[in-house]
Amino acid sequence: MVKSVLGVNHQGLTDWLIQRVSAVLMAIYVIGLMLFFMLHPNIAYYEWHGLFGYFWMKMATALVAISLFYHAWIGMWTILTDYIKCSWARLILNSIIILALIAFFLETLMILWSV
Repeated sequence: MVKSVLGVNHQGLTDWLIQRVSAVLMAIYVIGLMLFFMLHPNIAYYEWHGLFGYFWMKMATALVAISLFYHAWIGMWTILTDYIKCSWARLILNSIIILALIAFFLETLMILWSV
């Protein structure tokens, strides 16, 4: 039986759905940024700063950051569960990964909202 990283009674369906939805959100965001770069080939600092000065862009970036956090966490949890059989080693690695992901997410928010 497949276990869920986010709960004990979902049997993996929630994790699968979060992975797919987060991947779609990240793809849409990257395509949007690529279009912005194509429309502004010689981008200057003030244009870049202006783009991230909009509230909607900050919210979109924060949404993508949280999507990336969940996507990475579910993926890494799945990999470690499949390949690391020693429970204490898996616990240590899971702890390191979750702490790093939280630190990266918080740093992203600090950078984003300081613009």
